[in-house]
Amino acid sequence: MLKITVEDLKKDHEISVYLTRSTEYLGRIGFTEHGKRHATMISERAYNVLKELGYKERDCELAAVAGYIHDIGNMINRYNHGGSGAVMAYTILSRLGMPPDEIALVISAIGNHEEERGNAINHIAAALILADKSDVHRSRVTNKDFATFEIHDRVNYAANSSQLVIDKELRTIALEITIDTNICPVMEYFEIFLARMIMSRRAAHFLDCHFKLVINNNQLL
Repeated sequence: MLKITVEDLKKDHEISVYLTRSTEYLGRIGFTEHGKRHATMISERAYNVLKELGYKERDCELAAVAGYIHDIGNMINRYNHGGSGAVMAYTILSRLGMPPDEIALVISAIGNHEEERGNAINHIAAALILADKSDVHRSRVTNKDFATFEIHDRVNYAANSSQLVIDKELRTIALEITIDTNICPVMEYFEIFLARMIMSRRAAHFLDCHFKLVINNNQLL
């Protein structure tokens, strides 16, 4: 039985094209970066969530696999990109030889990572949700004209750092963000990301953890 890893995905030309096109197309309609940078970061963070909580290595690797290809559906359309991405991922992972029981975990996670319609239905999905919703950073802003920034641009550009901190003993998962309030007030973060934080809290609960949001060293959730 083949053990497909993230390194296998990074070498795959088809996946590379889809990630490149996804962020290219989204950039044309004003969205933040959803390409290889985002894919790599979410892959690493999803892996780390399960690793820090003591899950088996293969479970951690499957979370990383889901994280790397979770956004390829954006190449088709931003709307329901989780669903279309899951179908695309099924075809790719089947071609690579991943067994059905592992494919089932990965594509269900991809199909459930959108806050509009997703749920933490298994541990892979929960890790992916927490990782995906944690990526807030100025490097994601594709608009280079500060004068035309809308709220998503401002919030991401104001974020100097963001990280997930997992404490296995206390069973906490904390999203720690540093925001430059000269660029945008903290309230604007909540204005656009409240649904994401609710989803993150539910995902942490699935993993038997408590979710915390810390902005500029102040715990807000």
